[in-house]
Amino acid sequence: MTPEDPLLKILACPLDKGPLHLLTPEEVLYNPRLRLRYPILEGIPQLLPSSGEPTSEEEHERLLKRIEPVEAAKGATDAS
Repeated sequence: MTPEDPLLKILACPLDKGPLHLLTPEEVLYNPRLRLRYPILEGIPQLLPSSGEPTSEEEHERLLKRIEPVEAAKGATDAS
């Protein structure tokens, strides 16, 4: 799965139905609202509610820093 994959636009967290963020190279989808990671195994997102792996406070902060720059860049591109 790549950041350009159109599937990312329709994938949602099975618990809160909100958007997920692809994190590479870990190959996980991350929900910062619930602080859950969903693994991607052999290219297939594991989106069962029981598949969500909780993150620690430190890891959540680290992951947020990786997500925010990507979102800011997307907004700048969309505004053009």
